[in-house]
Amino acid sequence: GKEIFVTASIGIVVYPLDGRDRTTLMRHADLAMYAAKAHGRNNFQFYSDEMNVKARERNALEVDLRRALAAGEFFLHYQPQFDLKNAKIIGTEALLRWQHEKKGILMPRDFLKLAEENGLIRPIGEWILREACLQKARWLAMDMDTGYMAINISGHQLREPDFIDVVDRTLEDTGVDPGLLDLELTEKVLMESAQYTLETLTDFKVRGISLTIDDFGTGYSSLSYLKNFPVDKIKIAQDFVGNLPGDPDNAAIAETIILMARSLDLNVMAEGVENMQQVEFLRRHGCHAMQGYLLGAPAPGGEMQDHFRRSGRPAAAATSRKTSP
Repeated sequence: GKEIFVTASIGIVVYPLDGRDRTTLMRHADLAMYAAKAHGRNNFQFYSDEMNVKARERNALEVDLRRALAAGEFFLHYQPQFDLKNAKIIGTEALLRWQHEKKGILMPRDFLKLAEENGLIRPIGEWILREACLQKARWLAMDMDTGYMAINISGHQLREPDFIDVVDRTLEDTGVDPGLLDLELTEKVLMESAQYTLETLTDFKVRGISLTIDDFGTGYSSLSYLKNFPVDKIKIAQDFVGNLPGDPDNAAIAETIILMARSLDLNVMAEGVENMQQVEFLRRHGCHAMQGYLLGAPAPGGEMQDHFRRSGRPAAAATSRKTSP
């Protein structure tokens, strides 16, 4: 008694070009059908040899990914974040890397989506959280006041019912104060299951954990979450920082983001800062902090220790991330 609208994703093979037996043709048609789904569904795709190559590469990568954590192939680099006013370090961001035995060092963009699809993001995310907190504890034991530790959180992690317990247990085991942890989430993560997300983020705020919106401006156009979610800081996406100050459109977007953040009593950080012209623009318009290759590239924990010693960072700089410089 109800009207239903049905769409179809169709994979097409051509005999004998794409296979000479039923099994091969069905397998290739299946690959083409999944390619149709990947292109937005409700369309058709013809099979190509490239699809087969990509499928084999994906399957091989998944097999390698499943053993990488147990084999100790993941490691973290840390990138410093700076106060724009005085160029002192106020924190570090933990960045995941994979030392693949054949492909060399892989970046998160090469494998994290696959990890999310096959459920491996949970153990990998927990490992990142624990390893970053252990590194923070080591720096504290050396009497290095390195500010907060920023860690990227995926939507899959945030939706885990015991994620808050995982964070609590990690902080307790490593002895890191919750006030030294900064969780970075994208706009998309914030808006998925918004009510549940709000409750989870509120629980983090009660514990003193800071929250940052990463890659701001590249996701949802709605800004209601800035008012409704208990975030402390937004990071201007590198897409808008890269061509500053020469690109008038990017300059207008960056200036608007900074002005909006300050009016909402939020700190604002610029990602991907690589030259002094960008620094001068950001400083002139009231941006609070920056991160990028100009002052610090991602590096292993041991190398970061030398960076901290050279920075001469005063302890007072880490006392509050909510206060504007």
